[in-house]
Amino acid sequence: MAGVHSGERMAGVFSYESSEIDWCEDNYRHSEHVVESFNTMSSFIFFIISPIMLYLLHPYAKERSLAIHLVWVMMIFVGLFSAYFHMTLSFVGQMLDELSILWVLAVGYAVWFPRRLFPSFIKDSLLQVHVDFCLCALRRRSTFSKLVLVITVISSVSSFVKPTANAYALNCFGLHLLYTLIIEMKCCTDQKALRLAKLSIALWVLAISCWLSDRFGCSFWQRINFCYLHGFWHILIVIAVAYGSTLIAYLDASYEIPYSLPGLQYWPCDKWAVGLPHIVLKGNPKTEKRC
Repeated sequence: MAGVHSGERMAGVFSYESSEIDWCEDNYRHSEHVVESFNTMSSFIFFIISPIMLYLLHPYAKERSLAIHLVWVMMIFVGLFSAYFHMTLSFVGQMLDELSILWVLAVGYAVWFPRRLFPSFIKDSLLQVHVDFCLCALRRRSTFSKLVLVITVISSVSSFVKPTANAYALNCFGLHLLYTLIIEMKCCTDQKALRLAKLSIALWVLAISCWLSDRFGCSFWQRINFCYLHGFWHILIVIAVAYGSTLIAYLDASYEIPYSLPGLQYWPCDKWAVGLPHIVLKGNPKTEKRC
């Protein structure tokens, strides 16, 4: 009997609408097999933007660290799990969706968080080590990455305790990244980078506004028959991540590989008012020492 009950519980977490979260969009409006059609379809924006960003950032990642590609590889999984979650509104779908976002943030922290903002105990632990600057920098980054990994694993396990609180915790991480970005931009004089920062913040604020409005203002949107703000959150947050991550990568390149003379451009045309930002390396990195 214990095995039967265990099997039923396992099947239950995969079943449709087993999640405690139900977004504002009307369920099963367009298909009896898809709970939230627009939210599901809008998740496919991840599959469009992510491969483009992987391609655009490859010259920078090749020079800096191929681990940077993990951010956009993980974003593909975010899109996959988001589509599955909104298609089923299952508990497993919810957890996969939220944990994939958590791991994207973790990878971003590990590869891009500025070394000068590392916790003091990481900096102090290497002060007495007699190694060259590059090796010291690599060891600090490795130590910080291990710390991020431990915290992420603990957070992943803890997320099963109160699943409904996960989304709010993830947004808090987003606020910390925004705060870090603002600190970094105070020392920046590049007008193109400053413009990119303003656009990144504006897109993030607009995306969060859609998420919050769908979550807490659903009755209003139902009255006017417009229940699609969570789908617009998907679209806006992918573009915001593209803008924000490129800006962070540009600042990282300016600190870590300044000899490559990093610059910002937009795809498909740099003269257009809109597009996807990416980094161009104007220097000759082959003649420089790498860290």
